Amino acid sequence: MTKLTGQEITARAPGGWVYLRNALRTRLRTGDFATGLALVNAIGAAAEAVDHHPDLDLRYTHVDVRLYSHDVGRVTGRDLRLAATIGELAAAAGVGAGADGLTVLELALDSPGFPEQLGFWEAVLGYPRDAEGDLLDPYGKVPLIWFQRSGDEEPRQRWHPDLWVAPAEVAPRIAAALEAGGTLVSDADAPRFWVLADPEGNRLCLCTWEGRE
Repeated sequence: MTKLTGQEITARAPGGWVYLRNALRTRLRTGDFATGLALVNAIGAAAEAVDHHPDLDLRYTHVDVRLYSHDVGRVTGRDLRLAATIGELAAAAGVGAGADGLTVLELALDSPGFPEQLGFWEAVLGYPRDAEGDLLDPYGKVPLIWFQRSGDEEPRQRWHPDLWVAPAEVAPRIAAALEAGGTLVSDADAPRFWVLADPEGNRLCLCTWEGRE
């Protein structure tokens, strides 16, 4: 299957879907558990019919859907086709699909001792390393942890969060952060990421798919 670029995925994705951290995602706002369960069953039957399976997270008032072709490590045309099918099933059930507010959180350890630190965190967390050497919870319930070599000047921040958002959400989130007393530390790597800091200087990277391919 052909690996698609972020631009291709975004251009072809059905309404209500967003490309975040190498996967196509949506939130189906079911309103109640019974509707969500019925929709999950319908999606499961459709996925079995095409032998391509999404990750589904059923909650009381919504179902989160993640599509990703594990065999090639990226989003492909299979995912776009299944997204369209899921959208049709949701519409038939009277359920709306929307990506507003969907995010993906990662944690980065900034360490002058990397990669010596990696073995400790791998052992204590019990997570396997993925193809890029990051620590990934195989059940997807805990943020991915990755490692970055840093300087050793003190004071320094050991950990920083990476928050993946849709490109359209970057400007309003930065504006809200500044209004809340934060600062924009750097936009030198935009649109891949922006570095923000809270009033005490703790940093976060706001990340998108743009500029990475």
